[in-house]
Amino acid sequence: MSLRSDPLDRLAIPDGTVVEEHDLVADGDVVVGGQSTVEFGVRGRNVIAGERVRFGGDIEADGDCRLDMWCDVAGNVLVGEDAYLGERVHIAGQLMVSGDLDIGDDVDIEEGFEANGWIVIRNPVPTVVFLFIYLAQLLRLGEEEAAEEVWNEMRDGRERDPVLVPRSSHISDDAWRVSAPASIGSECRLHGNLRAERLDVGADTEIFGSLRAKGDIAIAAGTVVHGDVTTRGGTVRIAAGVHVRGDVSCEALELDDDAEIDGAIRARDAVRVVDTEGAADTAEEPADGDDTADDEPVPAVVPVEEEEPEPAVVRVEQAVRRVADDADERNDGDATEGDPDDDNATDDDAVHIPDAEETAAAESASESEESPDGLAGALAEAEKR
Repeated sequence: MSLRSDPLDRLAIPDGTVVEEHDLVADGDVVVGGQSTVEFGVRGRNVIAGERVRFGGDIEADGDCRLDMWCDVAGNVLVGEDAYLGERVHIAGQLMVSGDLDIGDDVDIEEGFEANGWIVIRNPVPTVVFLFIYLAQLLRLGEEEAAEEVWNEMRDGRERDPVLVPRSSHISDDAWRVSAPASIGSECRLHGNLRAERLDVGADTEIFGSLRAKGDIAIAAGTVVHGDVTTRGGTVRIAAGVHVRGDVSCEALELDDDAEIDGAIRARDAVRVVDTEGAADTAEEPADGDDTADDEPVPAVVPVEEEEPEPAVVRVEQAVRRVADDADERNDGDATEGDPDDDNATDDDAVHIPDAEETAAAESASESEESPDGLAGALAEAEKR
């Protein structure tokens, strides 16, 4: 996250967050922007609220609890470590602090408070405000690297992502209304209709309410929505295993073949059905137990080992060469004795060169007789012919 960006510019619900009957339960921190309303209780590691935030239930913080000025809590506040209460904070129940209590002016606690540590009544600078002042001074001095290191150390110290509620939000069992994008993690369980600029819902999440956004809506695999899914001008993407127990209304729809929609589908642009499981099976490599991914591909035509072919006719070159020499000598003699322009030459004067079958037959006969003169006889017979 950049130092110059607003960390509360979206609604972020981390993985595993559960909204029970009257409480929002998170494993990490809960950060609520100023002028927001949370109509049920909050349980988390650290609970931090901006100015003029109203809680409709109890607050239980395993770590610190920091409520800025003009905050209102309709129940009790139980803090496992230290607590900070700004000016004019109102608590309708009891305040129990295991550590130190830093309290401002005109704080109203109707059922009293108890703190095991130091109790300081003053108007100090809140820790969050002090941190941002410190970072701002580092940036003014040009120490951007030092400011980045401080911010990264704070982020690395968190074990779980916090619940982030943007400024001027309204969260209740009936609806979650934010004027910013919203992202819901995996394996969450939420009650209420979700209203946001954009919506991203993680896998295996169950939402007891509808989804409505101005932009795109994406629902990951295995999620169940007990309500309608509606977008004003965006695209709805529904992954495999999603069950929408209501209608889907959108500009365009990308629906997985394995998803289930109980209601009607209304899309002004187009509906595209995809089969992610089939595509995954096609892309899978055959598992034969051998790792052949890194082997070179086997060619379709296997090259044959180069071997010298055995000739069908052997020792014929010498015979052909001798016949050719004799033919040349005869032609030379005829050319000197006869007319070179004579065109009455017949085929009987042409020298007959034995073909492969005749030579092979002659050679086989000579090999059968095992006579050293067999080849010479064959050549003589060829000369006569």
